[in-house]
Amino acid sequence: GVGYAAPALANGKIYVSGMEGSTGYIYCLSNEGTLLWKSSYGQEFDASYPGSRATPVIDGERLYMLSGMGALACMNSETGRMIWKKNIVDEFGGIVIKWGFNETMVVHEDKLICTPGGTKHNVIALNKENGELVWTSKGKAEKSAYCTPILVDLASRTLLVTHTSDHVLGIDADTGSLLWHFAHTNRWSVHPNTPIHHDRMLFVFSGYGKGGTMLKLSEDGSSVSKVWAGDDMDSRMGAAVLLDGILYGSGDNNRDWQAIDWQTGKVLYKTKEIGNGVIIAANGFLYWYSQRGELALVKPEKSSFDIISETKLTTGSGQHWAHPVIERGVLYIRRGSALNAYKIAQ
Repeated sequence: GVGYAAPALANGKIYVSGMEGSTGYIYCLSNEGTLLWKSSYGQEFDASYPGSRATPVIDGERLYMLSGMGALACMNSETGRMIWKKNIVDEFGGIVIKWGFNETMVVHEDKLICTPGGTKHNVIALNKENGELVWTSKGKAEKSAYCTPILVDLASRTLLVTHTSDHVLGIDADTGSLLWHFAHTNRWSVHPNTPIHHDRMLFVFSGYGKGGTMLKLSEDGSSVSKVWAGDDMDSRMGAAVLLDGILYGSGDNNRDWQAIDWQTGKVLYKTKEIGNGVIIAANGFLYWYSQRGELALVKPEKSSFDIISETKLTTGSGQHWAHPVIERGVLYIRRGSALNAYKIAQ
């Protein structure tokens, strides 16, 4: 099936979303790549850049999926049987944005949280067992912005942080109360990068002429203050990683791979040896997957990047946008209708 979503690995299986015709499916594979089952979750996004967007969320025996058109499904993760379904456009006034919903939802205790982007039901929490509405937040009444949220566990509460079209929102994950908002705009209201949190420091960033801002959370998470801002890390959708006090990632207008000091925002070093794109990290190494299809294993050194090895992804079709996933010594990369598996460890 056509799509851009990374796979999810759980329960000893591989789960990946895709589209056939205009219908979205979950494909459940064995670790050897054998199809175990496939099951439809509803209408998918078949307009500009057609295909599935979100990665399925696995919570034990339940699987949750949100389509680019707003179909929300809860399925049995062992069989693909539909347990319950909703439509966040029809039921919660959600707005299908230009390139469709692109949110991998989050589970918090008994709640499933997502962002319809409506004026009344901007961010919602549903009972993960039956889909009933638990709480709703008006947020800033803005459209969603392709963002997968992050949950931040603090001593006094769990905070949900996400982007909508022009703001970063801090919401109490238990009650839905909007605690704070911070203006973060760019040219096209596109904010796909999940914020990065460490020790009450929160980095929010996007492309299209924006860049990143470091925020400091108050002790109880009820407010934020700006620490620094810069336009170097203007990743459009390739994310970034934090290792040992340094942010690593690539830009949109700034197409370098960059190493940036977490505390100050200072660019420590950068390179254009590999095209810009997606980054993940494991065991102290960086894995770069460029929009040109280059795949590189990189060791970050004190003052430079050491590119240990590289290859090029040639199977599949379309854009090189999906984020790689590592599980038990295997690196998986989705491209179009193909899923590639690379052995990277003994």
